[in-house]
Amino acid sequence: MARIQDLLDGELIIEELQAADKAAVVREFSQLLARAGRVRDAGALERAILERESQGSTGIGGGIAIPHARSGEVPEMVVAFGRSTAGIDFESLDGMPVHLVFLLVTPEDRPGDHLKTLARISRIMRGAGVRDELRRCMARQEMQKIIMDEDSRYPNGR
Repeated sequence: MARIQDLLDGELIIEELQAADKAAVVREFSQLLARAGRVRDAGALERAILERESQGSTGIGGGIAIPHARSGEVPEMVVAFGRSTAGIDFESLDGMPVHLVFLLVTPEDRPGDHLKTLARISRIMRGAGVRDELRRCMARQEMQKIIMDEDSRYPNGR
């Protein structure tokens, strides 16, 4: 299983999401991945993620959302991250606004890796200290370092 630090590079971090709602967040990330050359068709990816969202919100509580999909639009697994200072209504399980968003997209033929990576993101975001640090820091490099440092605490995915 890939570690988050192997999947998330600085160009896939949005310091301040412009989106005000769930659909706009997904669009913003899809367009970012298209500009970075990580996705074949941003519109198709957006539809795949929103279809997954229609099955149940990926707002997991604690100010975190992990929208995700398996898609033929990506040749390899990709993780992106964004922050919203204002907060976004993601229809989260706890009813609270989302401030930290991870996007995970995996090729269709890797369902096991998809689930393991979702679990890994959930694990590294479990600590309130990490969430607070990510909400406070200003620079993309800082955000990346915080995520990488927390990810490295779990070398074997445990």
